[in-house]
Formats: sequence, structure tokens, C-alpha cells
Amino acid sequence: MFRNYVKIAWRNLFRNKGFSLTNLLGLTIGITCAILILLWVKDEVNYDKSQKNYSEVYKVMGHRNFNNTIFTDEAMVLPLAASLEQQIPQVKHAVVTTFRQPYILTNGEAKLKKDGYTVSEHFFDVFSYKFIRGNAINAIREPASIVLTESAAKALFGDADPINKTVKVDNERDAKVTAVVADVPGNSSIQFDCIMPFNYADESLKRSMANWQNSSWQVYLQTLPGAGIAAIEKKINEIKVLHDPGDKKITSYFAFPMSKWRLYSDFKDGKNVGGMIEYVRLFTIIAIIILLIACINFMNLSTARSEKRAKEVGIRKTLGSEKKQLVIQFFFESIILALISFVFSILAVYLLLPAFNTLVEKQLFLDFTQPQFWLAAFAIIVFTGVVAGSYPAIYLSSFSPIKVLKGTFNPGKNAVLPRHFLIVGQFVISILLISATIIVYQQINLVKNRATGYNPNNLISIPGSPETQKNYTVIKNELLQTGLISSVTRTMSPITEIYWKSPAPDWTGKPANLNLIFTGLTTDNDFTKTMGIKVLQGKDFSGAAVDSSSVLLNAAAVQAMNIKDPVGMQIRNGNKEFTVIGVVNNIVMESPFTPVDPMMAFYNPDNSNWISMRLNRDVQPQQALTAIETVFKKYNPAVPFEYRFVDKEFQRKFLTEDLISKLANIFALLAIFICCIGLAGLASFTIIKRLREIGVRKVLGATIQQLLLLISKEFLKLVAIAFIIAVPLTWWCMHNWLLKYDYRVNISIWVFAIVGILMLLLTMAVVGLNTISAAMRNPVKSLKAD
Repeated sequence: MFRNYVKIAWRNLFRNKGFSLTNLLGLTIGITCAILILLWVKDEVNYDKSQKNYSEVYKVMGHRNFNNTIFTDEAMVLPLAASLEQQIPQVKHAVVTTFRQPYILTNGEAKLKKDGYTVSEHFFDVFSYKFIRGNAINAIREPASIVLTESAAKALFGDADPINKTVKVDNERDAKVTAVVADVPGNSSIQFDCIMPFNYADESLKRSMANWQNSSWQVYLQTLPGAGIAAIEKKINEIKVLHDPGDKKITSYFAFPMSKWRLYSDFKDGKNVGGMIEYVRLFTIIAIIILLIACINFMNLSTARSEKRAKEVGIRKTLGSEKKQLVIQFFFESIILALISFVFSILAVYLLLPAFNTLVEKQLFLDFTQPQFWLAAFAIIVFTGVVAGSYPAIYLSSFSPIKVLKGTFNPGKNAVLPRHFLIVGQFVISILLISATIIVYQQINLVKNRATGYNPNNLISIPGSPETQKNYTVIKNELLQTGLISSVTRTMSPITEIYWKSPAPDWTGKPANLNLIFTGLTTDNDFTKTMGIKVLQGKDFSGAAVDSSSVLLNAAAVQAMNIKDPVGMQIRNGNKEFTVIGVVNNIVMESPFTPVDPMMAFYNPDNSNWISMRLNRDVQPQQALTAIETVFKKYNPAVPFEYRFVDKEFQRKFLTEDLISKLANIFALLAIFICCIGLAGLASFTIIKRLREIGVRKVLGATIQQLLLLISKEFLKLVAIAFIIAVPLTWWCMHNWLLKYDYRVNISIWVFAIVGILMLLLTMAVVGLNTISAAMRNPVKSLKAD
């Protein structure tokens, strides 16, 4: 029986080649999109799952409340980890690390800039990595040791064994290679090329170990199985307040599980508001929707050609076939078509994966050796086949054999109405997707075009070193003498990042209960000139010795402090008095999606290690870079030359949004294309059924335009209904999405008007091509048609 079902299904698919090819194309595109999306989703949901202690590792974080504005911080004090491990029995290990930072690694002529962490002793007990050489027990036991990833070791030592060989770090100290680990998977939160241990004998580190206020490190916990997190969090807060009583009113500490680091990383006002999980859900829904659109095509086309299958069903029933057998037969046809489509989809995915990986910046691949792949393949084929074949199987198997064989069978509205519902559903989805992508594009553009407070064009930033600090004056002079550079300055951080946050300074008249968070920046003279920052009041630093007690405030700071005339006022930051010499425009240094924080800029060249320079107008960047590299290699030969264009760094803040927008655009267009395939097939079947009518109308003098309107109006009505349903649905979805942004576009009715006109034109084009082809036929042949 099974063999018979397969044979008949195969013959039917080949007998109706146009029908089969139309569905095959739609299903192949749909399944291909679904596989690509699901590969991306799988990579996201499996973030950090390569870690052996995945369910037991937490990051210590804090909700810091400044004047009822809460921001969530992962910067902790250095001694916290040791205290947690000693005083909380449920904590198996506590680890403190620096934030990821670049290091210059040198071995002979090989000189690399690699990212890494300095960590405490239990790092490799908490976090698991595959050791290729060496072992986790001895890897970071000695202060002067270093662990390299496989690719970093190969870049430094080639094919030689690196164990016990020496690497110079930052041209200052030697470190012995004690272990080599496999490269960190791309879907890991902690990415590094090298790991080094803290040297607790260092005097500055000893001072930091006694400092319970300077939050500049990250702290991780590994708990015992079944440990109560609420009790651990309570103890963390008690330990911190014990050593820093003033922190009690400001910060609430909590343990954030590794399972949420990637997907639930966003916080607002002290509450977790999601993160990448929103996009994972969104694209999972899109994958299902695209598959459903392809399945709807199959349903529509199957029911549209129902008259051709009616006699077959009638004869089978008179010969004794039961309805159940006919249903199974029709399901077999759809599943076989889904299977063929899946095979073509795998080939398409294989060809598209390199480009898709470049787009999403991942290393996705199809792993045919995994049982999960075959389970997923089976699920996709069965889901597609069953969903696509469900309505046709039930509908076609219900025909009355007496009516069919007598020639009195007429499907009428029973066939047309469900088909209309399905078409409307397709167009609702298409209108929603294309409208949503336009609104997303508008939102991203709005923030991209937000005033940054500085001029990012023709601005280059270069990380400094002890040598550039020592030779800064001569480097600056030689750069200016090239005639390619108009201005040079140096700052603590690049203009696109913030390295320092602290409580607000004190000033006369400051409210006693006022808690504000300020960002901080140290800089040199020519700061505003080089960055293109507008000075609103007062002046910039001149580079004189007196400037060491001067400070600039931004407009947000003046507003938050509620000061009318800030220039000349005295403020106290730490143990030092400063004079406000100027007020500058607000500068967008962190997220462009949020308001600018109050900022203080201090004159402190010794603590300003990023060199920024502005190119003269009309200077070719490559020409300028060649000259700049020559100067830096002359005075900083031990460090590889590295630079950043500030405008490109600013654009990097939109990587996630740009990626989501591109993916949404691609899949929305493919969904619409699948709709058009189905619409074309349906229009073709409709026209074939009305060939004689078209022939009669032509004989009676009907024009092509009249025939086009006659055939199109049915489909245009369906588009109009879909538009009426889709507009409020889209507005509701996108309005809720936009609420997450402080700066957001207003949803314009013109977006929907443009999309509606576009869909009408698209429908006219698809239906019109089929109608014109039929209308151009000789009416005599049409009237003779069977």
C-alpha cells in the first residue's frame, strides 16, 4: 500500500509539471530561508553552552541608583571575589578579571596586537576550555605566565612548540607560555587570544585589593549545585556594604546567570528588558511565516485545480477507496514535494552559507553528522508537507462521486472562500513585513543622523603607548608639519567610548540628597578644536600649567546641576578643587540610542593615552595614513601601527540594528516573492477556467484593458482587505517596538500608503502579465478549448 501511495503521488506530480514546479520553487525558497534563519537562531540560543559549568556560573552586577535614574553596571571592586569565596559557603569559586583589553605580544620578529584578560587563580576552574598543550591546573599558577589560543600561538611561534618559551608583553615584561587552548568558539561571551594571571606582589594591585570603592573589574561566581541564588545575592550586598557603607543607598547587587548573558543582556531602570532574545523570537516567527506562505501557495493552487482532480476522486471512490485512503494519498503528494524541495534547499543553503556568514559575522555550517540535523530535517519536511497538504487533502477527498461523474459537480463558494482567506492572510503578512522593515530603517536612520556633538569626519584615533606618551610633543609637531593634519590632541578614551564613570562632584549649593552619575574624560589642549566640539560658554584648555586645575562641563551636566552661570564656579572631585572654565556641547560617546550623561573633561595629559588627529580638507586618507604611519614607526617602533576612523567606529554602534534590518529586508522580500509566485499560479488557473469567457468578450469587442480589469478586480479586492487588516496590526507591533528607544520616529501614515500602492501595483503586474497573455490569444482557439 505504501509503495502504491508513493508511485501514484510521484506520477501526479510529474503529470502536472507547471503546478509542481510552481510549488517546488515556493517551497524551496521557503525552506531555504527557514534553514538559514534556524542556523542563526541555533547559534544564538547555544551561546556559552560549550562551558561545562554553564548552569552554575554567574556574573556579579549592580543596579546603581543616581537621583532615581538606575543604570546596571558590571564593574566591580577588586577584593570582592576573594571575600565572596571565603564567606559564602554556596560559592564554589569566585573569579575576578579585568575587562578585555589589547596587549602587544612579541616573539622575535613576530609582533601582534591581541585581546586578552588578566585573571585570578580559579579562572580555568570556573570556565572550561580545551587544552591542546599544558593543563588547567598549572596554566596560571605563576605570575609571569601566559596562556595563548591556538591561533595566537601559531602566529607567534609558527609550528614550533610554544610551551616554556617567552613572550614579551607590551614591550615591558616577559611571560612564559604555560598552555595553549583551542580557539574560543564564536558564540562565547568571553572572547580572548591570551590569558594572564594577576601579580599580587605588584604594589598598585596591593592598593587596589584594599580599595572597596574603585569599580574597575569583573567578578564571576561558580555556585554549588542547587545553591539558593537569593541567599547568595543577599550576602553579596552585606559584604559590600560592610566594607563600603556609603554604597548601601546607591547600589543593589545581584548574580546574573550565564544562561542570560547573551539573550537577556539589556537593562532599563534596573529591570531586565530582554536583548537578543527579541530578535531570536522575531526571526523564528519569520521562518515559520515564510514556510506558511509557501504552504498557502500549495493549498491555493491545489484547490484551484480541484476540477481536474474531481473525476479522479470520483472514480477512486466508486472503485472502493475510502476517504482516509484519499487523504493519505494527497498527504503523500505534499510530503514528497516537501522532500524534493528540502533536497534543493540543502543545496541552496550550501551555496549561500559563505555569503550569509559574512553578513551575520558568524561561522555557521550544516553538520550532517549530528542526529539533531536529521531530526530537524524530518520535522521541517513533515511540518511543511502536512501543513501544505492538510486543506487540499480534506477538501479534495470530500467530493461526492455521484455529482462528479454526472458532471453536476460545482465547487462554487465552498472552494473560493477559503482560498480568498488564505490569499488575504498572505498579503497581510507581506504588508506587515515590508511596512515593518521601512519603519526599522527610518528608526536606524534617525539615530544615525542624530547630532553627535562633534565632527566624526576626517578624524582618526590611534591608541597610545608609553613611547607615544614620552614622545607626544615631537609626534604632534611632526604630524602638523606634514601639512596633512590640521590639529592633534589626546584623550583618556577614544571619542566613541567612555572609560570612566563616577558620582557627581561637590559644589556649593549642591542638594544633600542629589545622586547623579557623571562620565569623566581626561584630555590635552586642542581638545575641542580637534574633535570639532562647540564651546557654548567660556573657553577650552590652552595647555598651560594652570589648566591642571581646570574642568569643562557639558550642557547635560549644567542642566543636571541646575547651575545658571557655571563658568568660574568651583567644584570638588575626589580630594581636589577644580575651576569650571567652559561648557561644551553634549557629546554622544556611548549608545546613540540613549540621552547623553553629564560629563566632566579634565586637563590631564599624563592620563590621556589616545591620540586623535583631524585631517585637512581634501586630503586623501591613504596619503595621510602613510605619513602618519611613518611618524609613529619612528617614535613607537615596538608597537604595530593601528588606527581607527572615528566615523566608522560610530557606525559600529549600529551593528546589531543594521544586521537585523538587512536580514528583515532580505526575508521580507523573499516572502513577497513567494506570494507573487503563488499569485501568478493562481491567476493562471483562474484565467484557464475563464478562457472561453475571455474569448466571447473579445469577440464582442472587449479591449485588453477591460479584460485586465475584469480579472484583476477580484485580486485587488483581496489586497484592499489585507491592507485594512494589516495597517492597525503593523502600527501596534511597531509602536510597541519603538517604545524601547528614547529617540524614536513617529509612524507615518505615508509608510502604509506607499506599501499599499506598492502591493496594488505588484498585484496588477503579476495578474496583468497572465491576463495579457490570455487576452492576446486568438478567440477562436479559446472558444474551441475543452
